[in-house]
Amino acid sequence: MPLHLLKLCVGCDSIADLEGWIAGRRAEAERQGRAHEQAHVTRMVPKRAEEIAGSGSLYWVIRGIVACRQGVLAIRPFVDGDGVGRCRLVLDPRVTPVQPRPCRPFQGWRYLAAGDAPGDIGRDAAGDLAAMPEGMRRELAALGLL
Repeated sequence: MPLHLLKLCVGCDSIADLEGWIAGRRAEAERQGRAHEQAHVTRMVPKRAEEIAGSGSLYWVIRGIVACRQGVLAIRPFVDGDGVGRCRLVLDPRVTPVQPRPCRPFQGWRYLAAGDAPGDIGRDAAGDLAAMPEGMRRELAALGLL
């Protein structure tokens, strides 16, 4: 069973903001003529990396709501130019909205067991949640209605 990571998406106001940031980084790499690999750099390396890479996802908390996820393709520890150990989480560039769930702020990242992870948004008894505006999903989740 895969293990996931949960992380705050600081400075991002919506899933569209995150997708725009990803597209901007890709476009910049193409302009510079270099290969693009969508990644997020963290300070610490997950001790359970082998359970995450290739089968787990990074779940993003946006404005207090677990809002979306990206698959974790690889986890690569490295040392930056200042000699500080860091970790590159190589991510699938596709962003998948998930069932919104409130989440309190925290520092760093947290492990998220597969059984505790919110499901991807799709059709359910209430209709097509993916077609609902993100702001409305956020408000309904904050009220405990989703």
